[in-house]
Amino acid sequence: QVQLVESGGGLVQDGGSLRLSCAASGRTFSTYVMGWFRQAPGKEREFVGYINWDGVGTYYSDSVKGRATISRDNAKDTVYLQMNSLKPEDTAVYLCAAGSVRSISDYQYNYWGQGTQVTVSS
Repeated sequence: QVQLVESGGGLVQDGGSLRLSCAASGRTFSTYVMGWFRQAPGKEREFVGYINWDGVGTYYSDSVKGRATISRDNAKDTVYLQMNSLKPEDTAVYLCAAGSVRSISDYQYNYWGQGTQVTVSS
């Protein structure tokens, strides 16, 4: 079992940056693939990126590639999503997830946080 809590969201201006955190507790956090997703009102949950258990392998969606960086610190049981050059279309609730398979599909992740709101204003 893994419990996940996101933080770091807020209001940022167009072109600004945020670093989101996902704090984990529970068993063997370091063995999980960690994914980031986002969901805007009226839209389906969208894949953002993932990072492998060892922190080496990462993969990002085309919509954020070049602007997003995922990292993890297993010693602190924390995963980060650094977002730069934020745009109004990035506005969404951002959720972290844990799973055993590297995947862009939300159904392949087993544990989810509650999400943190990111709002990008013009």
